[in-house]
Amino acid sequence: MSTLIERHIVSLLAEKDDKAISLLYDNYGDTLFGVAYKVVKDEDLAQDVLQESFVKIWKKADSYDASKAKLFTWLFRITRNTAIDKLRSINNKADKEVQIDVSDVYNLGVSGIRPEFMDVQENLDKIEPKYKIVLEALFFEGMTQQEASDELDIPLGTIKSRLKIGLRELGKIYGTSMTLLLLINLLT
Repeated sequence: MSTLIERHIVSLLAEKDDKAISLLYDNYGDTLFGVAYKVVKDEDLAQDVLQESFVKIWKKADSYDASKAKLFTWLFRITRNTAIDKLRSINNKADKEVQIDVSDVYNLGVSGIRPEFMDVQENLDKIEPKYKIVLEALFFEGMTQQEASDELDIPLGTIKSRLKIGLRELGKIYGTSMTLLLLINLLT
């Protein structure tokens, strides 16, 4: 994609010009559909996700910051997050339908809650941003290392190094065995 076209799209978005959406669709529609389809694995659902994503892109156009991410990265994140939200919504709806006749639906207990991990997000703020962003992408956004590399525009080897160093930094906060438990808990 030409950076000239990208800049033109960004300026049209900033001006809330309707042409921006058609240019986005023409230049990114197929790829973003692929992103949605990869997550939801259903063509009709992927089309819904794509449409919802374009609505979000339009509404959030003023929040795009070219100094923080390439246009495609920003579009990718919105589409991927919309697809994940759509799946969660469908799964939650299905769970509620199944659980209607279950008398102890709300009896969650405390076995699934791990108090030692409740402050992870807060402690991530204590490590350098370059490690924090990688850990957040991998653990809280559910990306693979390759996806994080692509989305963050960071080489895969650097992602792996930052993951290792970031976990080591968390180890200083939690202790080595706690970091291993954290890693296992976050990966499952």
